[in-house]
Amino acid sequence: MTSIAIAKVARRAALGALLAATSLTPALAQDEDGVLKIGAPLALTGGLADEGKKQEDVWNLWAEKANAAGGVEVGGQTLPVEFVEYDYQTEGNRAGQLAERLITEDNVDVLMAPFGSGHTKIIAAVAERYQVPLIACVASSTSVYDQGFQYLFGTLAPNTGMTESMVAYFKEKMPDISKVAILGRDDVFPKSMATALAASAESAGLDVVYNELYAVGTLDHATAISAIKGAEPDWIYMTGYTQDLILGRKQMQDLGVTAPIITMVTGPAYKEFTEGLGELADGVTSSTWWHHATAYEDATGVWPTTASFYEDFTAKFDTDPDYVHASCAAAADVLVNAVKEAGSTDKQAVRDALAATDILTFYGPIDFGDNGMNQGREMPIIQVQGEGIKVLYPANIADADLTAVE
Repeated sequence: MTSIAIAKVARRAALGALLAATSLTPALAQDEDGVLKIGAPLALTGGLADEGKKQEDVWNLWAEKANAAGGVEVGGQTLPVEFVEYDYQTEGNRAGQLAERLITEDNVDVLMAPFGSGHTKIIAAVAERYQVPLIACVASSTSVYDQGFQYLFGTLAPNTGMTESMVAYFKEKMPDISKVAILGRDDVFPKSMATALAASAESAGLDVVYNELYAVGTLDHATAISAIKGAEPDWIYMTGYTQDLILGRKQMQDLGVTAPIITMVTGPAYKEFTEGLGELADGVTSSTWWHHATAYEDATGVWPTTASFYEDFTAKFDTDPDYVHASCAAAADVLVNAVKEAGSTDKQAVRDALAATDILTFYGPIDFGDNGMNQGREMPIIQVQGEGIKVLYPANIADADLTAVE
């Protein structure tokens, strides 16, 4: 099995140079390998390859910055940071197998979870069995965190806060809306978002006129979209991953289906969505956990401000970061903070330090609740307007008002 490690040959050479330049104190010599090793099973091929590549890219950027600053000070030691990753090819069972390999053969100190709630849940079971701390940066479904896992911590806030604020905002801006149609992918995160939206809409007095799930891998939504057309909703809400949503939006256009509000979660949060749809993306709304318009300062981690993260990211990749990049970079900051607080890489001590985390990162506040999830906070509502992404909510970072889909 081939390791596609973030620490490739060039990185390993750089790491060797850093180790050579680091004073090998007796305390460092006592560490098993003198490196803070972070294991990451990633979907670098298969259906979630776009998302997996985002995690890989931002962790490369983070590790470069952390090591350029000398590594991590831990209990009087200076440890360089190394990510070790494997491509699990978007196959859940393989993800679990590779997580086990990272623990038992690569001897990583901590694990990072891959994209999505479903695959995070698989990795969490492995981490729990071996009592290895696991940080999930792209898993927001409470069904992942209600399993009694003691070693799982997630930087995304719960889904429900996203749907409640969206319903309230849309009702305020378009008080005449009364009917919503929901089409969700039958997968952990998209299904939970569809379920949460239905509950939030009904609580707010909206009539849910269509609410169905489509199977993973569905390539024809014509039957569902035709049924939605017949229901004449004011608001169409579709969940899924990027390629699902691109397909769904195109098929809506083909079948002449529209509504004043079309929401696709979390399509517009990704540049791949707007690039894949072009003008068809215009007017589509979504919710997200982070936007670079936020302005956090005096933060813990390698980036002291949101602006400094944005500057480094855009200089490296020549594109705007999205919430996946930000949450995953912040997860690495959270990990390092926990290791520093623990004073060692001892897994139980790091786990306990993670449980006690209450810090501000460039991404925002991180305060893990009893179930390991980051506590709820106001999360941005965004809309594609013309060729750009505009923030509609919350008011303190908004730069546009909601417009109806034409």
